[in-house]
Amino acid sequence: MFLDYAKINVKSGNGGSGAVSFRREKYVPRGGPDGGDGGRGGHIIFKISADLNTLSNFRFQHHFKAENGKPGEGGRRFGKDGKDLIISVPEGTVVRDAETKQVLADLTGENQEVLFLKGGRGGRGNTRFATPTRRTPRFSEKGEPGLETWIELELKLLADVGIIGFPNAGKSTLLSKITAAKPKIADYPFTTLIPNLGVVDFRGESFAAVDIPGLVEGAHEGIGLGHQFLRHVERTRLLVHMIDVSGLSGRDPYQDWQQIEQELALFNASLAQRPQIIVANKMDFPGAQAVYQQLVERLNDRQVLAISAVTGAGITNLLEGIIGKLAQLPKNDQPLITSVLEKEMEHPDDEISVRKENHLYVVDNQNLIKRINRYNLEEDDALLSLQRLLKRWGVDQALIEVGIEEGDTVRIGDFEFVFYPDE
Repeated sequence: MFLDYAKINVKSGNGGSGAVSFRREKYVPRGGPDGGDGGRGGHIIFKISADLNTLSNFRFQHHFKAENGKPGEGGRRFGKDGKDLIISVPEGTVVRDAETKQVLADLTGENQEVLFLKGGRGGRGNTRFATPTRRTPRFSEKGEPGLETWIELELKLLADVGIIGFPNAGKSTLLSKITAAKPKIADYPFTTLIPNLGVVDFRGESFAAVDIPGLVEGAHEGIGLGHQFLRHVERTRLLVHMIDVSGLSGRDPYQDWQQIEQELALFNASLAQRPQIIVANKMDFPGAQAVYQQLVERLNDRQVLAISAVTGAGITNLLEGIIGKLAQLPKNDQPLITSVLEKEMEHPDDEISVRKENHLYVVDNQNLIKRINRYNLEEDDALLSLQRLLKRWGVDQALIEVGIEEGDTVRIGDFEFVFYPDE
């Protein structure tokens, strides 16, 4: 089944917690702390697979989760890193944030892969907190949570040439003549229910062509089938606009051309400027020549190639025109490979923002919140360490500057405490 859209949830693995442990051996007095660090959570990685040409693998599975990191152990044994989850997608897949619609990754290129969500970092064991003045730290860090988000996958077929036009204009017939593709062809509207892709080899040159089904008036708004497939036109460098001049449809060929042009512009304004070859098809029908001449006149003498996709007449001339046009056009733009979801911890100099809500003071700083979430606040030593962290980040001073008083409550993320100034 051809599927070019899917909405899925992805989550990288949580980091493993660090261990609290002390070396205890018969002949080793004062062995000291030996708790190991937790392992890193597994990453979420997208990878292009040449074996895929549809998103049908996501039809029934919508949740993808990488493996969590293992906790550290005594004896300075580090926890094992979580296994990365590699999600295979077809070439041409665009990854968007499901809520903001922001493009996060555009996957094109053979065997390309992109690290999409980083796994949470493992927590540090108590070995890491030993200092000359604190020789027996009885606390460790929890692992950092993994990242989770809903995303949309959208497949845009990669082709040099997009064949567009009203239903029954002969797009699939032409594709079957110039490539090895075998699309379903019949004499009724919406025969083609999926885009068909084929490769053309002509006089030592080759290019990929795709026929775009279902374009009718209102396609950009979801009428007909065109709204499902207009996205595939965006990847093409050249459009072949096929117009039926047989007269059998009962439509005006010139109005057909105008309507498709309007639908392209309404869907994506840049498509209206895409280089285009206009083709009058079904020239083998009686009376087609007169209709063709009228069309050329109304198009202000723009070049309109006359062909018959059924008989093959004019196809050689069309292929020569396509090869010539493609030679003048730049290749497809380089793929966008980004991920706004894998930000590293920044320097603690980030500005501390405090806002007052009645007698509650809320401290806003995402990096600080991430650090606090790694503390096991059930351990007394961890609370002391957290107190030093807040002082180091300037939280105490920021609260005093906004007028906090003794006994007021402070909230940082999910952590709340009562403020008592140092004596």
